Parts: sequence; C-alpha cells; structure tokens
Amino acid sequence: MNGTSTVLIVVGLFLVGGIISFVKQKMPKSLIVLLSVGAAMCLLAGVMRLGVWS
Repeated sequence: MNGTSTVLIVVGLFLVGGIISFVKQKMPKSLIVLLSVGAAMCLLAGVMRLGVWS
C-alpha cells in the first residue's frame, strides 16, 4: 500500500463522515453534493492508485 493512496482513502473517508454529519444537521443540499463529489474523487483516486501501482 502506497502512502499517497492511503492518504487519499483516509481523506475520502473523512469527507464521507462530513457528509453524514451535514445531512444530520440539515445543511444545504448543494454543499452536501459538493462534499460528495470530493469524497468520491478521493476514494476513487486512492483505489485506482492501489490497483495500478501495487
């Protein structure tokens, strides 16, 4: 497991936790969507780095 892929996956999971928190607080939907896109990109990049450079 590469250091960069680990960091990307951890950041993605942190953002997923933020999404859950924002939904519970009933924050604006646009902010939740933006956070979801960022989390998905981080998780996808981390998983792709694991697959390509493992």
